[in-house]
This record gives sequence, C-alpha cells and structure tokens, in this order.
Amino acid sequence: MPHLVILYTPNLDKPASQGGVDMSGLCRALCDAMLSVRDENDQQVFPTGGSRVLAYPAAHFAVSDGGAAGKAAGMGGDYAFVYLNLRMGRGRGALVHQRVGEALNACVKERLAEQLARRPIGITVQVDEGHEVFDAKNSSLHPLFNKT
Repeated sequence: MPHLVILYTPNLDKPASQGGVDMSGLCRALCDAMLSVRDENDQQVFPTGGSRVLAYPAAHFAVSDGGAAGKAAGMGGDYAFVYLNLRMGRGRGALVHQRVGEALNACVKERLAEQLARRPIGITVQVDEGHEVFDAKNSSLHPLFNKT
C-alpha cells in the first residue's frame, strides 16, 4: 500500500487536442508524486515497491445536468469527471495526510490544466486511511527496492 485508484468518464480517452487525457502519463506522474512525499523526518512516506496507481474508465456515467449549462456557457456539453482515491495504511499523521493530498492535487491540476481551461470537467482528490480487518501482502516487487 498505498493504492491510488482513478475512476473517470470514458470521454477522456481521446487525444488531448480533442479534450482527452493521457491516462498512462497521468498515472506515472501521480505515482512519482506519491513517491516524492516526505514525512516530518524527511523520510520517503511510501515504499517504492508498494506504490500503485490504477485508472478505470466508467462503463456508464451521468454528470451534472447532462451538458445544458456547459452549452449555454459556450464550453460545450461534453462533461467529464475524474475521481482519485488514495487508500493508505494507518499510522501516518495529519501533516503527512495533508502533504500527500496536496501533492496529488497539484499533480492532477497541472496535468489537466488544459482540459480545465477548455471544457467542463470535475476533479475530486480524496485520501483515505484504512482500518484493515484483514491485510495480506505478497510481493516480489519490494525486494527490488529494499537492497542495503
């Protein structure tokens, strides 16, 4: 853990020139942002081998009024939405939560700046800390980064 899951309207799966988003590039940028966050002791917050970002287009969606207000404002009615939810294990303080949220928010705003300026799009960034009732991990990724 941490796991960042992105749910988005599938009308973003097109070139940026047509109002779309490079989701693979966004995932990489967000993962890098997560790995850059430092705690109160200037230590990396998230383990490199445990950080994951996954993005899924919604099979079905409805956003706001369906496009009427966007059309009336001259921005078009092709509304889009991106929901980012980071789930991380318990034990980190409020400062870390804030730093993580700010890093993710800054990254997504930078990567989607063109779309925010050109089309009606909503973005939500949410950070949750889990209370796991069961937590098993199996990984051959961690050893790649835990060399001493």
